[in-house]
Amino acid sequence: MRRFVYPILQRHAPIRYNERMIQLPKLHSHMLAWPTDWSALFGRQAPILLEIGFGYGAFLLHLARSHPEANIVGVEIASRCLEQTERAVEREKLTNVRLIHATAETMLHHLCAPQSLSAIHINFPDPWFKRAHSHRRLMQRDTLEAMVSRLLPGGHLYLATDIREYAAMSAELLAATPQLENLLPGAWVNELPERGVRTKYENAALLAGRTCHYFVYRRNAFPAPDVPIIKDWPMPHVVVHLPLTLDEIFACFQRQDKTLDSGVYVHWMDIYRNPQRLLIETFIKEPTIEQHFAFLLAARPAAHEYTLKLSTIGHPRPTSGVHKAASALRDWVLSLHPQARVLIEKVAED
Repeated sequence: MRRFVYPILQRHAPIRYNERMIQLPKLHSHMLAWPTDWSALFGRQAPILLEIGFGYGAFLLHLARSHPEANIVGVEIASRCLEQTERAVEREKLTNVRLIHATAETMLHHLCAPQSLSAIHINFPDPWFKRAHSHRRLMQRDTLEAMVSRLLPGGHLYLATDIREYAAMSAELLAATPQLENLLPGAWVNELPERGVRTKYENAALLAGRTCHYFVYRRNAFPAPDVPIIKDWPMPHVVVHLPLTLDEIFACFQRQDKTLDSGVYVHWMDIYRNPQRLLIETFIKEPTIEQHFAFLLAARPAAHEYTLKLSTIGHPRPTSGVHKAASALRDWVLSLHPQARVLIEKVAED
């Protein structure tokens, strides 16, 4: 019998300020409200300045020091960068910073409401050089429209890159965005002293002899694209009649992956069991979020009846993709026996 083990999202201990323990929240996009109440999170209402992909935190810390009147939000996917920047926040006792473990797409589409940000900073994003990986670039039309939607009128968008091809691509994309106006004399400048600090990657680029490209845009009064906040769906829940034992269901499982509607990718990774239930380890990638969790197939008191639902392992959020995966898993369960049928179903198909 295989044992299910899942990584814990809470990363490490509370931060210590002046020898007094303060529970600085370890924030993950899967555990925050969609959209997030930033005033409640910071304990005050203030302009929100967002840095996407803050790396080792040099620019984020500069923002926090130079804008004590603002709430500074940093989003990063790399745990090492998160932990190092958290330690720097601890050393400097900066209380106007919140660090969030998330992708940019999840941050913009799930956590930030329209017209909620005063500025967005993007410093030296991964260029994803290979053509096959170009869809992973941050500067994409859909993501830029989400940024525009989340910026307040008068809010600013800053971009810095040391890759000429990435700069040219971004310049074309930004110039074709009517909601943004360029505040520079050209598409970009190669120096921007008012930034006030250089990042690790910026210094590395300059030392290597590469030219940096800086963009400064302002959100104007032109109507924003309609990019609604993506909220939680109801929890999926299915009860089936299936004349098989748990052992027989367990034996039928095969690892598989498939692409469902709307670009939802699902990978059923493995299956685990105890005397009364099965855990099906699942990875789902949607356009705005990735999740790694488990579905639960539990025996009910009535003979040959099972409940399919989300396990609490991994803190899954019931998104559209999760419902599509639940529907696909239900179909697999029904395919195991000709007399299998659905008794109760709460799964959204669209």
